[in-house]
Amino acid sequence: MQCPYCNHDDSKVIDSRTSDNGIRRRRECIRCGLRFTTYEKVHRPALLVVKNDVRREEFSKDKLRDGIARACAKRPISYDEIEEMAADIESSLHDSGNGEVHSNVIGRMVMDRLRALDRVAYVGFASVYRDLQVIESFEEVVRDIREEAGQHSQMDGAPT
Repeated sequence: MQCPYCNHDDSKVIDSRTSDNGIRRRRECIRCGLRFTTYEKVHRPALLVVKNDVRREEFSKDKLRDGIARACAKRPISYDEIEEMAADIESSLHDSGNGEVHSNVIGRMVMDRLRALDRVAYVGFASVYRDLQVIESFEEVVRDIREEAGQHSQMDGAPT
């Protein structure tokens, strides 16, 4: 590893720690003795998203995060929660071992997580994701949420 101070090609590792998706290493230059940090990240192969019209495009965590953020606009959901959700979905997709994933799978993953996090954000996302242009379709989504809320209340022993 080349020293960023003196450009010498040799350094020794003083400390290694795991960090988000990689390893953080503290190094010391053999020549000048100055210390610096390097990060090693696991390179994952590209993940392709198969669209409904069978086009394929590379998966973009930024695009996923932006879609989630739009659904959560004006909701009490922090940026960290949105980022964590996007990272969790990305990790699940990579862990599946598939090189390609259909966009419907990603949409369903987002909907499942939003449904558990915030019902209003879920309805907002569902209205775009499912292209709910017919009022009956929108009512169906809301009815599903109400039924789920009623089941949770019954399980908790609260009256419905």
